Amino acid sequence: MKIKSVFSTAAMLCCLVQPFNATATETISAVVIDGYPAKAMWVKEFSGFFIPEVDKRLAETGNYKMDWQESYGGSIVKPKGVLEGVKLGLGDIGIVTTIFHSSKLPSQALAAVTPFIAPDSRVVAKAVDEIAKEFPTMQKEFEKQNQVYLATGVVLDTYQIFSSQEVASLKDIEGGKVAGAGMNMRYVEGIEGAVGVRGGLTDFYGMLQTGLVDHAMLWPEAAKTFKIAEVGPTMLKVDLGAVNSKTVTVNADYWKKLPEEVQNVLLDVAVAYRDHVASVAMDRAAASRDAYTAAGGKVIEVSDEDRAAWAAAMPNIAVEWAKTLDDKGEPGSDMLKSYMGKLSEAGFTPIRDWASEL
Repeated sequence: MKIKSVFSTAAMLCCLVQPFNATATETISAVVIDGYPAKAMWVKEFSGFFIPEVDKRLAETGNYKMDWQESYGGSIVKPKGVLEGVKLGLGDIGIVTTIFHSSKLPSQALAAVTPFIAPDSRVVAKAVDEIAKEFPTMQKEFEKQNQVYLATGVVLDTYQIFSSQEVASLKDIEGGKVAGAGMNMRYVEGIEGAVGVRGGLTDFYGMLQTGLVDHAMLWPEAAKTFKIAEVGPTMLKVDLGAVNSKTVTVNADYWKKLPEEVQNVLLDVAVAYRDHVASVAMDRAAASRDAYTAAGGKVIEVSDEDRAAWAAAMPNIAVEWAKTLDDKGEPGSDMLKSYMGKLSEAGFTPIRDWASEL
């Protein structure tokens, strides 16, 4: 009887203690979308860095865990369709390629309208992301698209020009057709007789191969990934600079339903992803140039004098951009001045001081 009483008491204690020690972990579903394939660097790093990092941080408390459903390469949206896809709730989280949406996301063009300054992904990513959080403009643009801005992504160290034929200098680009995307199409206006042809990264190989264009503006890591050396065997090293082209966003309706802990983790990891992707881009830059030459590509250095002449011949697209935002009641000029100041503080001197003409 005494032994039975002891066991009964122990069983009761277990029943009393168990509810307090057992914490139910809530599972939250998250559909991630990008129209680019899984092999694209920023997509690969989202799978390999962003998602595991979120999982790790949520596991520290054990309150929540994510059920990730990754859909890339056109399975839900094409590359240009991520903004609309997240807006409509086709995806909960998306990697928006902002250069495709200059009319809906005009402030995202900040780095693109200021070429020839910083060929450093890390510096540009940090500066643009700080601008997005210091000024309300960028976040408001995404709010209109039913999205919450998390962080900027810079996936390229610097734009270069890849040509389907032998070129020796910028003069050989004159009168040619140059593939580009977004604001970098305006760069072509600084080259006599050259014409910009709009395209996407996944299109450039075919555009060069078929002769639709003679040249294309992209960066070495992408040239390696998409085997551009096969159709663009000459690279003019012009160092147009790093440009932000990706933004991680969350559907606003989905965001409102997320627990605050999960929101905070996503915000923090988005910044870590911003810096991680930028570092990967820089780490791969030299290796990608080496891979390009190993695949038969030839690199031609453009002189500082030619770069300066190109910059001087361009319209001041930075001032145009700033004044367009000013006219809408947004602080475009202040954003431009602040951005130029951040790059200067980071040690970069512009070939042309775009903000000086404000």
